[in-house]
Amino acid sequence: MLRVAFVFLAATVGYVVSLSRPDVAPPSQPCDAPLQWEARSVQYNHNTGRNTRAAVSYDAPNQRMRILQQHKKHTPCQKYFEYIFLYQSGLVFQIDTKTQQCSKTVLTEAWDPFDIPSNSTFEDQYLLGGPGDILEVQEWSDRKPARKHETWVGVYTLKDCFPVLETYTFKNSVSTSTRFFDLQLGISDPNVFVPPPTCQSASPHRLEEQGC
Repeated sequence: MLRVAFVFLAATVGYVVSLSRPDVAPPSQPCDAPLQWEARSVQYNHNTGRNTRAAVSYDAPNQRMRILQQHKKHTPCQKYFEYIFLYQSGLVFQIDTKTQQCSKTVLTEAWDPFDIPSNSTFEDQYLLGGPGDILEVQEWSDRKPARKHETWVGVYTLKDCFPVLETYTFKNSVSTSTRFFDLQLGISDPNVFVPPPTCQSASPHRLEEQGC
């Protein structure tokens, strides 16, 4: 469902060829997504047209997530940040990756895991890619019979239930699409969830995203 962490982000949409599987019977329930993983993500904000790349560390048992914005080229006036979301403490740290300036603000939303909610609606099962290079996935949404349009669509791999793509809409307009790739199970460095020393004197206000 809605990930408050990615409200701070935005990225490019990937296009893939998909072959629907009309012969597949709807599963009785969604698969179980992994609880700890690291990956790269690309999110596209359809309202602003902004693309954002990031490295993500996700730790469901401890309800925490770290997002490190990345860039491939210099963009004038654009700042890049590291975000550390600690839901059990109700705090989010925002760190300027260049200056290490830090802010600490209160999280207003509850923890919302990267998974397929048990009450989701099965939409489709299909193959991504082409001959000899195929990935089978399932698509789920929060669509209900009484509501015409869904506000969340999630695509997860059939074999291991890894997140592939999530799309959110707001007021019938597509707002964000996020792709996940290079996913690895586990947390290679738990210290990524520890705020740096500069956060000991953190500002209580969110840092400005534009530098000029």
